[in-house]
Amino acid sequence: MINFLKVAIRNLTRNKTFTGINILGLALGTVCCLYIIMYVNDQYSYDRQHKSAANIYRINTLLTLQGGTPINNGSCSPPIAPTLKKDFPEVEQFTRIVHTGRLGAKQHLLQYGEKSIFETDAVYADSTFFDVFNYHFVYGNAIKTLDDPYCVVLLQPTAIKLFGNTDPVGKTISINNDYGKHDFKVTAVIDESLGHSHIKANLLMSMNSGGMGGFTYTNNEWAAYNYAASYIRLRPSANAMALDQKLPAFLNKYGADRLKQMGMSKQLHLQPLTSIHTTGGYKSEMSEPVDSSFLHLLLLIAVLIQVIACINFMNLSTAHAAKRAKEVGVRKVIGAQIKNLVTQFLGESLLLSCCGVVLALPLLVLLLPYFNQLTNADIRLSFFSSVSFWLLLTGIMLVSGLLSGSFPAFYLSAFKPIKVLKGNFTNRLSAAGVRRVLVVFQFVLSILLISGIIVIYSQLNFIKNKDVGFNQNQQIILNFYTGDAQDRIPALCDQLRTLSEVKAVSQADNYPSQEVTRDWLFYLEGSNGETGKDISMVTTDEHYAKALGMTIIGGRDFREGDSGRVLLNETGARSLGLNAETAPGKRIYPQHEANEPVMYFEIAGVTKDVNYNSLHDGIKPLMLRYNMRQARANVIINVTSSNYSALLGKIGSIWKQHLPAIPFTYSFLNDDVQKLYEAEINLSATINLFTLMAIFISGMGLFGLSAFSAEQRTKEIGVRKVLGASVLHVSSLLSKDFLKLTLIAFIIATPIAWWLMNQWLQSFSYRINISWWMFALAGSLAMLFTVCVVSVQAIKAALANPVKSLRAE
Repeated sequence: MINFLKVAIRNLTRNKTFTGINILGLALGTVCCLYIIMYVNDQYSYDRQHKSAANIYRINTLLTLQGGTPINNGSCSPPIAPTLKKDFPEVEQFTRIVHTGRLGAKQHLLQYGEKSIFETDAVYADSTFFDVFNYHFVYGNAIKTLDDPYCVVLLQPTAIKLFGNTDPVGKTISINNDYGKHDFKVTAVIDESLGHSHIKANLLMSMNSGGMGGFTYTNNEWAAYNYAASYIRLRPSANAMALDQKLPAFLNKYGADRLKQMGMSKQLHLQPLTSIHTTGGYKSEMSEPVDSSFLHLLLLIAVLIQVIACINFMNLSTAHAAKRAKEVGVRKVIGAQIKNLVTQFLGESLLLSCCGVVLALPLLVLLLPYFNQLTNADIRLSFFSSVSFWLLLTGIMLVSGLLSGSFPAFYLSAFKPIKVLKGNFTNRLSAAGVRRVLVVFQFVLSILLISGIIVIYSQLNFIKNKDVGFNQNQQIILNFYTGDAQDRIPALCDQLRTLSEVKAVSQADNYPSQEVTRDWLFYLEGSNGETGKDISMVTTDEHYAKALGMTIIGGRDFREGDSGRVLLNETGARSLGLNAETAPGKRIYPQHEANEPVMYFEIAGVTKDVNYNSLHDGIKPLMLRYNMRQARANVIINVTSSNYSALLGKIGSIWKQHLPAIPFTYSFLNDDVQKLYEAEINLSATINLFTLMAIFISGMGLFGLSAFSAEQRTKEIGVRKVLGASVLHVSSLLSKDFLKLTLIAFIIATPIAWWLMNQWLQSFSYRINISWWMFALAGSLAMLFTVCVVSVQAIKAALANPVKSLRAE
């Protein structure tokens, strides 16, 4: 073994380029592989810290309204969870959460003495919340923490903002939001040190505390109001699938009449708690889930990057086989068996892999903050202290070493001693052929990744520039979350309209990019409730369409005092059997008034369809309802100024006049719209980075192979130069073989890339058409990259002195 180690070290130091390429390639591959595995493991760790996590399920709803498409909600009607516990002995406990941000109260003013802060992500929670979920209590404990009305549990970051590092348990704070201003007693402070949770909350208020919590506490509606995130904990012996099959009969028992009356169908199903964060497709999520297909793609990229690094080792080892052939012959003559030689060469591979891992660790520490920023994750160095990390690192080192050294070991050990000692280095295996296959495989992977970058970029650019039916540029959004602040909106808006840079100002309870949480079933005058169509509703003033640049294609816009009138979008009008010409003047009735239709709305006009939310979804029926009293919470300012700094200073001054105690905050509408595609933007940035890594590692291997090719043809190049060959001719001579391999890779990769990217685009209702030029560009970039890398060695060989080349041995 000592002899093997000496020989290995001598070979590695003698071939510094070969060694450097392999160690750096394996190091970079290991960095990418390690981080991606750590990131994926972190995403799958959500909600696994709870003691009974395997027995906790969320109750989801598949809701289909008349004339609408099925909607998957990660929530259900308020009475469902407690009734499940009452009716089924296998249900051990239940709890419900109501996220106030989805129901109007997006921000909350918390005050303690002279200290006041704004907080988002406040929830109402049942008293059973800590019976189902486990958290670390910094102050207080889980016993009866949320039993009494107007109790609040603070997350540690929120508690520190208000109280510093002191114990706040027993102290009283005031919470001012859209539901009014109330005093709450702090009963505990918790943190998420036990693990990540899909429940995104900065404070938890007891359910029986008025507002939407009090409404939920007493609500007995089985069809509508599907907003409560509801969870059940089953007994260890219970069968979740068997309970799931009982849910249709259970829902029919309590809600059949009401569902029929409202003209909707509804299905309940149980979702394991630990799958919530990695399963997309549900509405009403408290935090943005990570699609499991994205995680699988990242794992695939991690494996491919490591494989590319291993291929470099295989190619360079077999290319330099001639230099090791006589060593193999001598070892065999003096009694070495094949297993001894295989052990030697695999040991050298493992030594290189170990060196790569040693270099990878400081690189990972250095790049960790950048990777975290890119993936919006929080992977910490403390992960390095875990046993699982070192097991993972050891596994990567062993697999990489054995994989990269396997073919060279068996190839070199197969040499016949008599032949190699006579100078014949051939054996039954075709190393050159295998090298070509491996190079083609590397470039297939590179072209696939480059094609992915091009298609993703094109789709994101399409989203950015698509006409969504409203003007998202030069729109400033102001939010008002407390009742007293909302009362001052009309006066503030009037003063904003006096600014010369302001074209229009509107107040509304919602605006594009935000989820519309209110929808009713409507039917035409002369029809009945059974023909009702589901239409989402936004409450506005008379300036809304003008402020957003929406186009009125039939009838007229709102006028001041247009109480009881609405604007429908084209899709909404069509769902009722109307169009832009026939809709104006018609009356429509909400279905919940079907038995006594005393409430109706008159259609004032029809607007051009707008993509109110993400382009992942199609356009849905939408109604703008004129109601100055309810059009609160948001102000939209359409501006013309290019000097935003000065304009925001003026708007801030007006804000301070009307709301001196509330900090001036604002956002830009186009930024809010872009947040809808945050997952795609992160995907694009992540794939860009790791694709560059893969291409760089491939390029290092290509550089090494081109250097070896030039070295092997030294005398040939010298003869050609003596006979008059130009530098260009010699360069093209060395480059054409690699270009042929790149062309073969392009032919193989193109149909695979087309299929994969076509599958990804299916998640968008509005998407680009994949064009031939995208793959042609990917292939051209791969060929250009090949030419650039190979040309470095080719030109160096072409410029060498032919006299020295002809003397070379």
